[in-house]
Parts: sequence; structure tokens; C-alpha cells
Amino acid sequence: MTHTLIFDPASIEPEAGAPAPDRLISGAPKFRTWNFEEAEGGIYAGIWEATPGKWRIVYDEWEYFHVLSGVSIVTEDGGTVTHLKAGDSMILRPGFKGTWEVIETTRKDYVIRV
Repeated sequence: MTHTLIFDPASIEPEAGAPAPDRLISGAPKFRTWNFEEAEGGIYAGIWEATPGKWRIVYDEWEYFHVLSGVSIVTEDGGTVTHLKAGDSMILRPGFKGTWEVIETTRKDYVIRV
């Protein structure tokens, strides 16, 4: 049997957050996350939004995301600089280390596999 799920962010109360103080580089970014799915096997899906600022990121999981709005820059330590805008997609793999900088409030939908 196949199950189709349709989610309306307006029907879910977002979780508030921010980068850990020891990871913050600049600004005072705030996060909002609408978690739509948490499934057995470590699968998570939803929408995430962040206001301008810059912080360090370290990934222990696999994440695919698609930018819905805004402008951000993801920079890998010692490597690639990726400019992201609405319509762009990216995969971050376990072991990724770098920075995330929100230039204009950014909203993305995501799927994470732990």
C-alpha cells in the first residue's frame, strides 16, 4: 500500500532555533523548522528557514535540500564555495565541514537521512 502525504506548513507550529554560540561567526541568525516527517530508520523531512548571519556547520548525516527562497552561501573548509538561490538544490554528505552564510532570509525544504 502506498501512502501519499501532503503537508501545509501553516498547520504545523515551527520550532525556533539558532546556531550554537560556539559556531556563530557573525550576525544573529534565527531558525524556524517545520518538521513534517520523522520515520524509522532516521529519515526526516520538512522546511527550514534562517535569517541573515554566518555560522560553522558540521554534517554527520546525509541531507538533500531545495532552496525555496532567499540567498545563501555554503563554503566547504578548504574547498568549494556554493552560492544558493531559489530553485537551487544541493546534497551535503556525512563529514562535510564548513560555513553557512545567509545573505537574504533563506527557506529550504529538506530530507535528512541519519
